[in-house]
Amino acid sequence: NQVGWIDDMSHATKKNLEILNGDIRDVEFINNCVKKIDIIFHLAALISIPYSYIATRSFIETNVIGTLNILDAAKKSQCTKLIFTSTSEVYGTAKEIPITETHILQAQSPYAASKISADHLIESYVKSFKLPAVILRPFNTYGPRQSEKAVIPSIIRQAIDPKILSLKTGNIKTKRDFNFVSDTVMAFIMLAKADQNKIEFGNSYNSGSGVAVSISEVLNVIRDITNCKKKHEEESVRIRPENSEVELLLASAKKLNQLTNWSPKVSLNEGLKITIEWWQEKINSKSFLASGDYKF
Repeated sequence: NQVGWIDDMSHATKKNLEILNGDIRDVEFINNCVKKIDIIFHLAALISIPYSYIATRSFIETNVIGTLNILDAAKKSQCTKLIFTSTSEVYGTAKEIPITETHILQAQSPYAASKISADHLIESYVKSFKLPAVILRPFNTYGPRQSEKAVIPSIIRQAIDPKILSLKTGNIKTKRDFNFVSDTVMAFIMLAKADQNKIEFGNSYNSGSGVAVSISEVLNVIRDITNCKKKHEEESVRIRPENSEVELLLASAKKLNQLTNWSPKVSLNEGLKITIEWWQEKINSKSFLASGDYKF
């Protein structure tokens, strides 16, 4: 059976995994999954902001009710630590920078609303039931294997795929705090290893580089690395509603650094080169079907 990108792992790694296929919305399935589990990393979510405009209920059912199922199961299993994956999108457009964990939460999309709701559920279970749960808020993560629905892999795919004739994006003036996937993974691991007595359970920790880069700048770096001469087009279908667009995200990860000594190690240029190399290998191996009518 195929199991997505896990198929790319070495046999030695895969044999140490137990893969259970199911649905986070299924209470019995979740209860069975977390039995006798010490540390739970909760990463299951619907994450596409554009889809949250047209299928809002599914985001509530998955991101809110699904998280409720995880919390109830964790409470029954008496796990030692639950790390919930939030998102920088809960902050909305920055009111002050860098963004600390005390920044106001703004639901500028149904997706953001679902994650804010889940964050508050975490807080409530810590205060009500003393569940050892903590929130990690990664700022924009990118790297190999990321869905083409995200902006960086979308641009890379369009830049290197010979059957795609132009680069199509949404608003390229917005700024994001981009972090290579290995740095985000390490944030999870270090939070999992952190001293139980020092963690602020029920509260959040940002992981981010502290550098904001516009999509326009990212586009130009990808152009330079790939030697892409294709013209750029801004598509209205890719642009968020005016009041929903998050203009600026820039993290302060001081709190996480003080707790765990975490800091990002991979620069944007280095991370983009690694990601482009991965994509080039996939395009060359025909692992992806090229399309002249590329949508996302």
